[in-house]
Amino acid sequence: MKKKFSLEITSPCHENFNNMIPNANGSFCNSCVKNVVDLSTKTNSEVTKFISETKDKNICARLNVSQLEQTFEYETNSKNNNFKYAVAVAASILLTSNIVAQESPAPKTEQTPTPKRVIMGKMMAQHKDVSIIIQGKVLDSKTKKPVSETEYPNLSIFVNGSATSVKIDPKTGAYSIELLVNENTKSITVYISNEEVRYSKVFPINTKEKTNKLDIFVNPSEDFQSFKIIGGMGILYKDNKKNILS
Repeated sequence: MKKKFSLEITSPCHENFNNMIPNANGSFCNSCVKNVVDLSTKTNSEVTKFISETKDKNICARLNVSQLEQTFEYETNSKNNNFKYAVAVAASILLTSNIVAQESPAPKTEQTPTPKRVIMGKMMAQHKDVSIIIQGKVLDSKTKKPVSETEYPNLSIFVNGSATSVKIDPKTGAYSIELLVNENTKSITVYISNEEVRYSKVFPINTKEKTNKLDIFVNPSEDFQSFKIIGGMGILYKDNKKNILS
């Protein structure tokens, strides 16, 4: 029998996970005097296994925001006879189908020549890709200084058309990234992120200029969207019986 559930954190904690003390079971939070289990790096099957083994314990966890929108399930009965029966039936059907196929003569097929296709119309010129450089600084819109490295460490920038992301210099906010875009491209989408937060915005560009100057001003507290969430974790089962773990 399968048990379905979803996860929830009704009262998120605003403590910085990176400042907590790592240990074998997660990281210890001195403010709450609790151990925080990091489930944000786990696969769905690993999360399910953890929940099935610790469903009666009080858990403070760190999750991806996307994990709160998912439905998990685990098998409560280890001896799944129905599955074995289904496999046996499938094997029987496959065996019968092979026997019938061997007894039935293969139908004769006739090949029909493929007619030649002729397309008429106005010929369009192919537009070429061009290589340009986007460079500038990522600055806090309030202080006009680089975004705080203490609060938002290891920020990187990625632009659609670039091969990889580039790390933003935490001391100056400077970055430089090379793009391969269509010569008619008028705008690009810029993504700024680290393991905790993300930001995206569309900016205009000029592909006729080899280097485009682009300074990006952000308000981290408002513009950055969190990837992670920390707090007392609850389990919401499909039968709507809520089991708050902490």
